[in-house]
Amino acid sequence: MTHDAQDASRGTTLPAAEGRSRWLLVAVAGSLSFVAMLDMNVVNVSLSEISRDLRVSPSMAQWAALGYQLAVVSLLLPAGRWLDGRGTGAKIGLRPAVLVSVTGFAVCGLLSAAAPWMAWLTVTRIAQGAFGSMLFVLMPVLAMRAVPPKLRARAMSVPATLGPLGAVTGPPVGGMLLDAFGWRAVFIVKLPVCIGALLVAARLLPRAGKLHAPGGRLLADAALVGSGLAALLLSLSLASESPGWLLLAAAALPPLAWWLRGTGGRQVCDVVRASGTQRINSAVFAIAAGFASMHFVMALRLQREGGLSATATGLTMLSFPLAMGLMGPLGGRLADRYGPQATALTGSAITALGLALLLPLGNDSLTWGDIAWRLAIAGSGMGLYGGPVQTLVMSSAPPGAVGTAGSVVQLSRSLGFAVGPALATAVWGIAGAARSALVVSAAAACVAVLLLSLRRPVPEHEAPGTDAAPAPSASR
Repeated sequence: MTHDAQDASRGTTLPAAEGRSRWLLVAVAGSLSFVAMLDMNVVNVSLSEISRDLRVSPSMAQWAALGYQLAVVSLLLPAGRWLDGRGTGAKIGLRPAVLVSVTGFAVCGLLSAAAPWMAWLTVTRIAQGAFGSMLFVLMPVLAMRAVPPKLRARAMSVPATLGPLGAVTGPPVGGMLLDAFGWRAVFIVKLPVCIGALLVAARLLPRAGKLHAPGGRLLADAALVGSGLAALLLSLSLASESPGWLLLAAAALPPLAWWLRGTGGRQVCDVVRASGTQRINSAVFAIAAGFASMHFVMALRLQREGGLSATATGLTMLSFPLAMGLMGPLGGRLADRYGPQATALTGSAITALGLALLLPLGNDSLTWGDIAWRLAIAGSGMGLYGGPVQTLVMSSAPPGAVGTAGSVVQLSRSLGFAVGPALATAVWGIAGAARSALVVSAAAACVAVLLLSLRRPVPEHEAPGTDAAPAPSASR
């Protein structure tokens, strides 16, 4: 095993990460998390323009967004296992992995902007989602390894806060770019960030480790997980048009069950079980679903019932990401001082309170002030919660399995973002009232509070009287 692989397995600080350099690497992790999550939503406002310009139906134009989202979510787990060396027998070097993933992400963005027809755009967006899945897995690892353990929660709060902020700011950023420069600008807005990240990473990351091609077993796992999650997400995305699409979710069961019975599925389950993070990942899913459903319902109400434009709606809801961004660094500091679980629990409780305070608005008239301070409370809680909960997962990972652990928590968050709006739409349609959908949002956040309040089991590799156990073998 190389020196870089040994450092990665232990989660130690990178040799080059000293002084200001360590925080430059953390800033790279945060900025790339922001743009990778921004791409989840920034394209949505451009779909009608893409449909007209490329002369395709609106349903076909949706693949500019769906192609990226499906690739990201489908490849997260295989990407985590690949970066940990599962299925190849050799751990991937951090430096080449970062350079390749950022370069691929940027090039695919340029190719998407130059797309002359829809098939070209769909393929490049799927490819960009594949590189995006690598970014989602790599960035928490980069932030964790850039600083010593005593500063880990503070560093982890940067990508954990900026990632969701990218999701929130996607629609308003996309709207402004669309109005000013057209839809192609939406795909190249991330280019300056990617170039800056490449320059910093190339200079500061140690030249250790190599990039190995994924083995056949990993590719088979990617196909199984990808087909299963693609069927699930498609059913949720299309269910708002017709509830019958929910039946498509049944097609997700056979490939996912097959994957769980194989080596790849067993290894992922072993990592989660050994780290004792089942409840934490469930809490991440629940609070992401609550946040996404609230954002969907409030944006729709402000436009339909409040008569606001898309831009005015984005500005009205700006208090949430502003509060989240302000409280994110504080969450990391508090976690380093008082512990990540207590801080994550406090943040989730404040988020649940903010979402619950939206319920009295019901179907009454909406005013900016009534909404803003409630959203600010919820956003403050999300800021406090993000970094500490990511630290809980990553610091509990068995040696040599931080990539897999990071991919599981990212998948939990991404599935929550996808399930939340679909669930809110279904409840709103059945009950006929926006308040019912907001109840779902607050209830999901309360479930997260309950899960985080339960005592976390000691990870198997940290149990008293045991040695640090290695992560499950690829040949198992």
